[in-house]
Amino acid sequence: MIPLLLCATALAQDPRTEAQGFLDLYNSLYVGMNTLAADAAWDAATDVSDLHQGRRTGAEQAYNTFVGDPKVLARTDALLAVGDQLDPLQVRQLEAIRFMAGAAPGHLPALLNARVAAEAAASAALDGFVFCFVPRAADGTCPEPRTANDIDHVLLESRDLDERLRVWNASKEVGVVLKPHLVELRRLRNEVARAMGYSSYFGYMASEYGMSADELMALLDAMIVDNRPVYDPLHGWATRTLASRYGAPPPPGDVPAHWYPNRWAQEWSGLVDGVDLDPYFEGRDPEWIVRTSESFYTSLGFPPLPASFYERSDLYPVPEGQDRRKNAHASAWHIDLGDDLRSLMSVEADAQWFFTSHHELGHIYYYVSYSRPEVPPVLRAGANRAFHEAVGELASLAAGQPAYLRRIGVLPKKAKLDGTQVLLNEALGGTVAFIPWSAGVMARFEYELYEKDLPPEQWQRRWWELAAQYQGVAPPDAARLDDPTLCDACTKTHIIDDPAGYYDYALATAIKHQLHDHIATDILKQDPRDCDYGGDAEVGAFLRGVLEKGATQDWRQVIREATGEDLSTRALVSYYAPLRAWLAREEKKARR
Repeated sequence: MIPLLLCATALAQDPRTEAQGFLDLYNSLYVGMNTLAADAAWDAATDVSDLHQGRRTGAEQAYNTFVGDPKVLARTDALLAVGDQLDPLQVRQLEAIRFMAGAAPGHLPALLNARVAAEAAASAALDGFVFCFVPRAADGTCPEPRTANDIDHVLLESRDLDERLRVWNASKEVGVVLKPHLVELRRLRNEVARAMGYSSYFGYMASEYGMSADELMALLDAMIVDNRPVYDPLHGWATRTLASRYGAPPPPGDVPAHWYPNRWAQEWSGLVDGVDLDPYFEGRDPEWIVRTSESFYTSLGFPPLPASFYERSDLYPVPEGQDRRKNAHASAWHIDLGDDLRSLMSVEADAQWFFTSHHELGHIYYYVSYSRPEVPPVLRAGANRAFHEAVGELASLAAGQPAYLRRIGVLPKKAKLDGTQVLLNEALGGTVAFIPWSAGVMARFEYELYEKDLPPEQWQRRWWELAAQYQGVAPPDAARLDDPTLCDACTKTHIIDDPAGYYDYALATAIKHQLHDHIATDILKQDPRDCDYGGDAEVGAFLRGVLEKGATQDWRQVIREATGEDLSTRALVSYYAPLRAWLAREEKKARR
């Protein structure tokens, strides 16, 4: 039962006093409901079973019932109507409460239940799909079932273009199954969002940034333009490298999608030799990886993690002989929005887990920093959705700096890394090559899908038009463009399971580089490509000053106060300036 104080819509006394009474009670209840849901989700992720999944579903339903209660929503709207008489922190809390209600409005139970059921059905169809590299039997079954990991392995390793094409085509078969699901999902998501006053589901998600859908797209478009001077020569180098690898002439126009080491050409890892750090981790153990990651933060003045973190977390692979299955995706958890901090990983002693561990503890220390009385529970979150990812990625970037690796003994003092090749490898991964995909193809397609109600018969052609426009990528066979059964966009998990927010990763990439550039250039006075944060109290104070705010300030104010500039890709482009010069020289050689 919802307490009466949360339900009343008429204001009986001073608006600030009424608002604070409402918020105090809501926050206390919110902590309990969030803890219930998070704890059940943790059990479901660390011990996969029908029992735990059932408990998770029940806890999520209870949480949604609370945050979407129509009487609470009415009370929130009544207080926001007199927002000019409230404190700014009260208004931010009310806006956060209303945004959460927008995802589960209790006054639309039939519509909401239909959307939840449709999302569950689509997820089941995606998760249960069996990939097949050989012709299927007459009944549609596959004599040799394969997994998504098998696809990724072939596309990363194979030099045989015929094999690559066959496997790439197999990776897109699931789109045929998912297209009718997305038709229904788009309808239901938009109906819920528009019933709550948003322009579309995309508009609802953009509103958390304090922006309209069109304003957000303008920001993303500007990022793509700024990234072009690095992306275009990088694309040319990658195309020549791939052509040489396959013994084929470089294509005269857009590059066939099956040439890339990724199903969507979203990143181009694996093209650079001589950057493997794994040998330097031989002889280490997984616990050393995690403890070293913690030391990165404590050296900056952050507190040691509580003992409960190590007691409650699930940090290492499931021991042999145990039947327990756990989620393979690394994650950080803030169970009670207070001191109950946990991480789910499967740490091994290699470079990937070294960087991942620094990343996940970045989320943990963000939780630590804003879990204080000055930050109300409903605002214990990143300055925006992208900020949390940016902080984790910032730690990964800092952990990969040669100066840091040498100081902690990973790199021998005499070991030499080719700085250009390191930069090249980074650019091909989740930065330069990634921006046109995340801020361009994914964002623009979902914008048109939801905001413009793009007709299903246009999805396939439009998807590839965007891939050509932003990435310079083409389908292997032009006949795919007009096949009404296909939906290559549907094969990207986020479009089905995590819609209209993929641009978060693009924004996080820009924020990460802005924070890193400020730390290296303005605080440490070191080369941003070879610096060491460790032990610097000023760096720690700067980071705490950003993290401890949580969501109490507008994110644009946070980034401006921290770095002296608005969000942009300036720092990212500057970081890769030496690579850009190298790419120009390589292009001249290729033309000779």
